Amino acid sequence: MPYGISLKCLNETASPVFKLWDQAAAFEETASMRALNYPPHLTLAVYQAFDADRLGEALEGIFWTRPTVTVAFSGIGYFQNDFLVLWARPIPDGALLQLHAALHRKIDPTFCHEHYRPGNWAPHCTIAAKVPKAKSAAAIKWANENSMQFSVNFDAADCVRFPPVEILSEIRLAQR
Repeated sequence: MPYGISLKCLNETASPVFKLWDQAAAFEETASMRALNYPPHLTLAVYQAFDADRLGEALEGIFWTRPTVTVAFSGIGYFQNDFLVLWARPIPDGALLQLHAALHRKIDPTFCHEHYRPGNWAPHCTIAAKVPKAKSAAAIKWANENSMQFSVNFDAADCVRFPPVEILSEIRLAQR
């Protein structure tokens, strides 16, 4: 089972993401993000097999005194895989990139899934993970026409094992 380290939102600023989840679910057979039973998040790293205690130590070392991370979003992006993945596009932000870099200084990036390594990582907040090929053209059209702008205050970081999502350790970030 893979492991992930993510920033997540446990407060009311997540409401625009929930709205996008519901809109994007119209392109899926089943609402993939609601089915996760996990809040809106930005995944910083994914590891196929790794020592969970070491991941927890890295999480604590980076986030123990970290304040809430506010991320602004503008528009919808997509990845084409077996299924189309729709995601809210963060506006480039130095703080987010610094957190990603700090994590990869604590844990050698060669252990990380290639799409989450420095230089390859595309920050994203997934809003639909399983859009079938038959609906991908309509979903891409919707994504290209959606210019919604909003900000989310990510107030927690965690280490999870998935699927299903199992929280192994969590840190609440300090309020600004």
